Amino acid sequence: MSIKSDRWIRRMAEETGMIEPFESGQVREENGRKLISYGTSSYGYDVRCSDEFKIFTNINSAVIDPKSFDAASFVDIKSDVCIIPPNSFALARTIEYFRIPRSVLTICLGKSTYARCGIIVNVTPLEPEWEGHVTLEFSNTTPLPARIHANEGVAQMLFFESDEVCETSYKDRGGKYQGQTGVTLPKT
Repeated sequence: MSIKSDRWIRRMAEETGMIEPFESGQVREENGRKLISYGTSSYGYDVRCSDEFKIFTNINSAVIDPKSFDAASFVDIKSDVCIIPPNSFALARTIEYFRIPRSVLTICLGKSTYARCGIIVNVTPLEPEWEGHVTLEFSNTTPLPARIHANEGVAQMLFFESDEVCETSYKDRGGKYQGQTGVTLPKT
């Protein structure tokens, strides 16, 4: 298994639509405004989050249970920024839609700009032949409110290609998160 370079990422995005929309370089500013970077990096792709957020709250005294998820445990907002309360978290989704090749496993890591502010980004691996918008989880580990910026870089995807194709892919198994398009809540 090997990590893939910027050349491989560009080729796969252009030839197979692996990432849409796709930015072939690294974007650091738009219209003279500095951004948290997104786009192709040396060995990965920095994704952006959309302006759709689900902020978790305890105002309704709901219990978080992945087997019986209660929608009363969050509030929906659509905004250019998301303020996450202290010691809380929010869900968002990538702007980019992914189509992972059958021989590839994708791992997501948070960007250091957010990590240095106590904001942790968590995403499970993108398995071979998974496709959709990626649901992102932002944990605010600080005692202060934290701001997430929509339409800017939030996490980096790393692509690992195997020497052989997997026997059973996520698509073959009929994975429950296949083809997700919005911020997707837990399913069982």
